[in-house]
Amino acid sequence: MSTPRTKVLSTKLSDDEYAELERAAGVQTLSMWARDALLLAARRPSAGSVVVAEVLALRAILLNLHYALVAGTSVTAEQMQQLIDRVDRGRFTRAAERLAEVPAPEGR
Repeated sequence: MSTPRTKVLSTKLSDDEYAELERAAGVQTLSMWARDALLLAARRPSAGSVVVAEVLALRAILLNLHYALVAGTSVTAEQMQQLIDRVDRGRFTRAAERLAEVPAPEGR
């Protein structure tokens, strides 16, 4: 059973913009296509958060490798793969946590 949709979202478009969206919708109704497109955009991580996630993952890998080097231990290919897998699993969570620490600009 689907969730009832009771809210309405509206926008104004030029004739050209409307025609462009109709072409993009293809065989779907424009309303259904627009809803799907908006939800996809809202659920997709922003480019900034993806970059932060990748930088934090790279930082974690480099720090772990540097620590092993300083400690005089070697890292096997298997250990390296485990490190990469562990960092990859948590990178978006870690990025969200770090971004939440950033204070909002004053006046907002």
